[in-house]
Amino acid sequence: MDILGTDVDDIIDQVDLKLQVKKLYSKINKVLKDREKVIVELRYGLVDGECKTQREIADMLGISRSYVSRIEKRAIKKLNKSLNGDGCID
Repeated sequence: MDILGTDVDDIIDQVDLKLQVKKLYSKINKVLKDREKVIVELRYGLVDGECKTQREIADMLGISRSYVSRIEKRAIKKLNKSLNGDGCID
């Protein structure tokens, strides 16, 4: 019984995680401006699975590392507000 319960719990957790990831991607597309979206995707490896440093992103975009940092911080705040502001993720 314990083993069966653990397997079901794992499956539920996996499904829940997939739903939350899908909702996060949806919020990224709805809430963030193009540059914010690009920086978040590159920084956290959302496109190719390879996380980039702020310096690498800055070099790619031709902007300063500190500007990348500010944009990233603003984007994370927007996402956090959007995901938690209405009390649920959707």
